[in-house]
Amino acid sequence: MSQFRAVVRGRVQGVCYRAETVSAARQLGLRGYARNLPAGSVEVVAAGERDALESLLTFLHEGPTLAHVERVAIDWEDARPPGEEFRIRH
Repeated sequence: MSQFRAVVRGRVQGVCYRAETVSAARQLGLRGYARNLPAGSVEVVAAGERDALESLLTFLHEGPTLAHVERVAIDWEDARPPGEEFRIRH
């Protein structure tokens, strides 16, 4: 099991970015969350199998139709025990 923390910058708030990320992550069987950050970016923390995480990263770079992703900063971390189902955190 692996885990990453990503900060996605660009037009990613108010365009269903978090909801679409949650949907993609759940389909991949991942645990974690997506949340808006005050600076207008979105933080995504995801844990699971490495292949599934790589698939989610591909999505994060593209985002939903209305989003415009400028940059994705990724930090791989030591895996923690899986938490709840992937969700939006406020």
